[in-house]
Amino acid sequence: MRGAPTRTGSALAAGLAAALLAGSPTAGAEPAAPLASEIVSRQWCKSVGDRLFSVSTSFCERSRLRPSPSTSIEGRALMRLEQPPRLPRRSASIDADTRAPRIMMIGGIHGDELTSVSIVFRWMERLERPDASELHWLVIPLANPDGMLSSPARRVNARGVDLNRNFDTPDWSEQAMNHWIARARRDPRRFPGEAPVSEPETRWLQQEIARFRPDVIVSIHAPYGVLDFDGPAEEPKRFGRLRLNRLGVYPGSLGNYGGIHKGVPVITIELPHATRMPSLRDQEAIWQDMIKWIRQNFVPVNLG
Repeated sequence: MRGAPTRTGSALAAGLAAALLAGSPTAGAEPAAPLASEIVSRQWCKSVGDRLFSVSTSFCERSRLRPSPSTSIEGRALMRLEQPPRLPRRSASIDADTRAPRIMMIGGIHGDELTSVSIVFRWMERLERPDASELHWLVIPLANPDGMLSSPARRVNARGVDLNRNFDTPDWSEQAMNHWIARARRDPRRFPGEAPVSEPETRWLQQEIARFRPDVIVSIHAPYGVLDFDGPAEEPKRFGRLRLNRLGVYPGSLGNYGGIHKGVPVITIELPHATRMPSLRDQEAIWQDMIKWIRQNFVPVNLG
């Protein structure tokens, strides 16, 4: 992994605005090339590729990642890739539900967990495989770009808020601040914010959950080297070398918001290291076990 210089929020916002203006042709003019979203995507991919040795800038540019309408505190694009199922669903019954399971995969909620971003890019390369391409994917490789692209990378966003303590859970108002004071001992890396969903990154993730309506959320973190699980569905026992070890429920966490409040299963993959990638064999084993668990729990038998 390597560092990259960061730009000020105003400069980033100005650059994004310029890209959008460049991609908006006047009446009767030839369409601008490339489109504004492609310009933003290329700039974003270069920033990420410059920071992470393990992320190929060229693959990032080819991956169909596109900017959402939302941006981070410092004006960086919040990127997403939505890939509908590529293979036709096979149904044994006319009345069978042929809706493909929807999988939402999120990396980089904590900006200093660099491997959580890199491994999502590695797994994006596998989405064309038959066992994955029949699923409907929404992939967000970097939910906290300001945190990761700061120097040094940091867990919190540009406003100093831990995004994984800022989701709008029912217990936030009563417990989030008390938990931060009493349990986290005012650790600034775990500050939950002044109010629930106060941050644009958290707000955008909640909006994406509401829009996409996932059947399961896969959230990648580091460095505890375990699996965590919240919500309905049968819990996985292990993905590769990672074994289930419930870490508890925190006010404002994604597991609390999705798994308990919204009833969407949330599987948290905690990689063993924040800056050192698992071996290629371990990456593949985690992926294979994850796909197997998804198929067993969310793909109806008569559609498999």
